[in-house]
Amino acid sequence: MYLTAEQQIFSVISWLVFLSLLQISFYPSLKKTFKSFAFPVSFSSSLLVFTILSWYCGLLHIPVHIALLPFLGLFAYHLYYRHYSVDELKTEWRWELLFLVCFFLMLDVRFVNPTISYAEKFMDHAFLASVMRNPVVPPLDPWFAGGSLNVYYYLGYWMFGCLGIVTGVPSNIAFNLALPTIFSLAAINLYAIGNLLLERFRWLPLIVLFIPNPSFFYQIAQGKALNAVLWDSTRTITSTINEYPFFSFIWGDVHAHVVSLFNQLFLIFLLLYAYKRWESLKSRERWLVSIFCSLSLGSMPLFNTWDVLLYAPITLVFVALIIRKGGITVSGISSWWQLGAVPLLAIVCYLPFYLQLKTNTGGISIVHTPSNPLEFLLVNGLFVAIFLAFLWREIVRRPYLLLAVIPFALTGYIAAAIAVIPVIYFLARKYHDISDILATIGLIILIFCEIFYLKDNMGDTFFRMNTVFKCYLPAWIILGTAAFSMVGKWMSGCMKVPVVSARKSALLIVAVTTLLFILPFIVPFNLNYGTGTLDGLAYLKDSHPGDAGAVAYLRTLPGDERIVEAEGGDYTYYSRVSSFTGIPAIIGMPFHEYMWRGDKTGWFNTRLSDVKSIYEDPEKTVALMKKYNATLLYVGDAERERYRVAISVSGLEKIYSADGTEIFRITG
Repeated sequence: MYLTAEQQIFSVISWLVFLSLLQISFYPSLKKTFKSFAFPVSFSSSLLVFTILSWYCGLLHIPVHIALLPFLGLFAYHLYYRHYSVDELKTEWRWELLFLVCFFLMLDVRFVNPTISYAEKFMDHAFLASVMRNPVVPPLDPWFAGGSLNVYYYLGYWMFGCLGIVTGVPSNIAFNLALPTIFSLAAINLYAIGNLLLERFRWLPLIVLFIPNPSFFYQIAQGKALNAVLWDSTRTITSTINEYPFFSFIWGDVHAHVVSLFNQLFLIFLLLYAYKRWESLKSRERWLVSIFCSLSLGSMPLFNTWDVLLYAPITLVFVALIIRKGGITVSGISSWWQLGAVPLLAIVCYLPFYLQLKTNTGGISIVHTPSNPLEFLLVNGLFVAIFLAFLWREIVRRPYLLLAVIPFALTGYIAAAIAVIPVIYFLARKYHDISDILATIGLIILIFCEIFYLKDNMGDTFFRMNTVFKCYLPAWIILGTAAFSMVGKWMSGCMKVPVVSARKSALLIVAVTTLLFILPFIVPFNLNYGTGTLDGLAYLKDSHPGDAGAVAYLRTLPGDERIVEAEGGDYTYYSRVSSFTGIPAIIGMPFHEYMWRGDKTGWFNTRLSDVKSIYEDPEKTVALMKKYNATLLYVGDAERERYRVAISVSGLEKIYSADGTEIFRITG
């Protein structure tokens, strides 16, 4: 199914209209609790509520459209009682404008680089297509026929899959609407944090999404091409991945660590809001804040499980800080219960997920080869420098605190020792500003990654790759929010920073935004793949015409199908049929499946061998297809390259043949 330009425009409009319906239906109900922040809070909260409602629809095997009913009812209720005021809505224009500008900025990037063609894009679209093809919980695993995604965190794909279902947007377009949605929601939450913490320069936390790490400029200084600069700047620390948001969004993987960014920032805002406003909130309002915190925290294991390992302790830290700030009094008992209920409610809201989950991970171990200090600073040096600049006077006044780094330095953890310096001085302050708290939390995450790692199946060389990969993005947004909040407060109190008029500010914003819209068209972001569309599969018509028509045909097939296609390892063009259609294959991207499932039953070699026999041994073709309940057999260029194809037509019916590609259905 390949869409025309008009159909793509309609898809974008229907997507945005639906998101606006969710948001506007929530907004009036939040005004008493969140006051001037009700409008921005309604963006993320409404989407999280739609996600959990649709998830339970999938769990109960009922249409996900039913999740719309509460929103329609809420919208009708507020409309009937005239809770919407045109004058009031006009005052919220900046939030809506920010959302739309950021959405179309990232849509601009996706238009230039839309293809589902490399990196983790096959996996991301495979899961998305699987959800849209058969929205059940847990979703079917498109790379392991007969299995489900109860071995992986899949809520981001579920969320966008259900958005695609209710808006009528196909997966190959929804794939390219996902990142613009995440980017704009993340921007809303960052701007809300800026408004909460700063009197002026409230836009500064938004910089977190737009800046690269210092390694980016180091790679440029070496004369590398832009694509190499982007990639190498995220592989700076040896044998790890250290992405930052700007790279993640430009690279274009709709992957769990990126999808979860908006939810991380939403929880950060909620915790900061609770810290600053808890005492002024009434009991019902406190419960609403606690419920939203629980929903956000409870969604994390399903969005990206690594996040909850960080944010569960962070939430408990803020609970303790709020209790300490309010004092321990008899009248405060009820508020303790409301705060203390957050972890329990977080577990309860998605309890069936934990009951279904089958993990294959190890425990915590010690890092014996920590980061090179220079590499560490090329990734985190900007934030460390900002913190040290603000702490310089205290370091000069109390240099003896530097003795705290000696144990880290003597044991070889030099990078950790660097991060310990600002931590010690932040903790030593008598008054802890909220930015200090965030900075300390972010730095502790970096220190943890230097000393510990979580065991997985990545081998000896890349033993800490996933730990750094999944922890550094949360650390980046926490450290960045803290650093630029500090800068904003300094600029607000600095008499040398002039007050810019509203007119000049508007002109500057228009100029910067225009430049950002133009950049994707003048900088080679397309990586030599297809461009100029929002259809992630349109490139197949030119690069793989035999697959293009066959995939389009398969995407129209209803029902419970399973398919046999060639297997050719990970990060290759193989496994493309299941990835593009969501129809489960016997095996696809085998190392991914090995990481998630392990191989205690010996399935790994068995499935690979059986797929080969299906194509090369005519006497076993039908029997082995029945073994996996496979209904379809795909024979295209990739299959002929991979195997000596010899298929008997006995027991098979040819249902498609064009451009050198054939599809057979098992009979009987």
